[in-house]
Amino acid sequence: MTVLPDDGLSLAAEFPDATHEQWQRLVEGVLRKSGKEVSGTAAEDALSTSLEDGLRARPLYTADDSAPEPGLPGFAPFVRGGRAEGNTLGGWDVRQRHTTADGAALLADLENGVTSLWLVVGEQGIPVSSLGAALDGVFLDLAPVVLDAGSEVEPAASELLRLYTERGVDPRAARGNLGADPLGFAARTGDEGFAFAPVAALARRCAEEYPGLRALTVDALPYHEAGGSAAQELGASLATGVAYLRELTEAGLSVEQAVSQLEFRYAATADQFLTIAKLRAARRLWARVAEVCGAPGGQVQHAVTSPVMMSRRDPWVNMLRTTIATLAAGVGGAESVTVLPFDHALGRPDAFARRIARNTSTILVEESHLSRVIDPAGGSWYVERLTDELAHAGWEFFQHIEQLGGQAAALRSGRLSEDLAATWAARSAKLAKRREPITGVSEFPNLAERLPERAPAPAEPSGGLPRVRRDEAYEALRARSDAHLAATGSRPRIFLAALGPAAEHTARLAFATNLFQAGGIEPVTEGEFADSGATEACLCSSDALYEEQAAQTAGELKSAGAGHVFLAGRPAQYTGVDAYVFAGCDAVAVLSATLDRMGVS
Repeated sequence: MTVLPDDGLSLAAEFPDATHEQWQRLVEGVLRKSGKEVSGTAAEDALSTSLEDGLRARPLYTADDSAPEPGLPGFAPFVRGGRAEGNTLGGWDVRQRHTTADGAALLADLENGVTSLWLVVGEQGIPVSSLGAALDGVFLDLAPVVLDAGSEVEPAASELLRLYTERGVDPRAARGNLGADPLGFAARTGDEGFAFAPVAALARRCAEEYPGLRALTVDALPYHEAGGSAAQELGASLATGVAYLRELTEAGLSVEQAVSQLEFRYAATADQFLTIAKLRAARRLWARVAEVCGAPGGQVQHAVTSPVMMSRRDPWVNMLRTTIATLAAGVGGAESVTVLPFDHALGRPDAFARRIARNTSTILVEESHLSRVIDPAGGSWYVERLTDELAHAGWEFFQHIEQLGGQAAALRSGRLSEDLAATWAARSAKLAKRREPITGVSEFPNLAERLPERAPAPAEPSGGLPRVRRDEAYEALRARSDAHLAATGSRPRIFLAALGPAAEHTARLAFATNLFQAGGIEPVTEGEFADSGATEACLCSSDALYEEQAAQTAGELKSAGAGHVFLAGRPAQYTGVDAYVFAGCDAVAVLSATLDRMGVS
């Protein structure tokens, strides 16, 4: 035994290392107590968590869970970062999104922490003719500008370049992206009439005259917002990037010039480890593509907090979601990060929401010092293994798209849409059963909340891939309840009949309260059923008391006028009970059918 100096710090060096087999035996014992007789690797499998794309998160990772050598930051395969210094020289680029020509809002952002502007230009945003007015007072040689102009990219880019010239900006000082993304536009709108020749001309001009400007964006958000998984997002972005390389080189640009003209945009979600792994895997995959093309180079990444995860109810919780997503984007190594305001799903964000959004990055960079470490996740057995597994899944989906004829053909045929829809259908089932909870929506909803009022946001492009949200099924239920409240002055109600003392019924009473409120149904827990204003009831208690009282109480409730009686617990055979609600039941189906019976349309 090693004798350590008595310095007041108790270390574990004198204890022998625990083996993997010892840990497995402990797991087996715990599972045995819960009625599961499994051993060895089966015990670990029982504690594993299924992820999308056929991946699984295991309960324990060790040094034996090998992954390919990630290299060094700034060097191929760029897993550990696209730049050798990472984000240590001042943090990541804080990029704020704007859809209106509000010059005061743009300046307020730049004066309070934002370092670049993402401007939606065209029919769904700032008119091209108003671009100059929107950027009035902005130092264009200091603040990078990223355009998102859809099919109007050519006039929008020409206007921005004109502003650079008019305001005396040195072409070498111009930074940003002109935002051309023909395939992304086709994915959003279904319109394939976006000619690539003007895009190639812009790319050539940027490569030759504006070395700090990129002409094209590979936007993976359309696939994420259509319900795609992380691997599908990666595969679609790779297929899009490869398609652009082919077009640019055929137009006469060198491979090096073509690679230098692309910036990739990915979604950052509140699943922090999956986001970290996705960004790291994306750089590895693109490094492989660039290497095959003969132009090794890193991938420039712009991460955007996911619109899919943003809820319309209890929108304040979105601040927490976007904080976790921003942390993941920073740890994952994104060069630029956009935090969508917490009220993004409600309409046009106000000044307070924009302030909170930009301060999210500021706190993580300045107060939490998150950017002071290059690749903080590097060396984590879990993250390295997840990065490797996700890279393989993303590459497999990329090959699938290439076999379909490439990204354009996959969009045109509808096969890509079908793949994304299948993934979303599986995820929707988990959301409906609350296996993937949504705080403030499917869990802990607040029927008395007053939502902040916002001006309508500009219409988003449509006609192509759908836009989905995690809360959409529950939002439809809550909207029905709101309409009923507006028409009648009260919400639909259900009477919760608690049997026995609090120790017996509290857990299931809380469960039933949460469940029915998620559908906009107000639970009544006091008084008698006849005085509750409800037409249905739910029994809440322990299994032991159900055996004694469920049938009798159900009969009494029906005699008092209850048209339908639920029981909170696993299905059994109790006379007078019509349906059962329990953890893992299809909450959306239960709530929708309940509203139907209550006449709430």
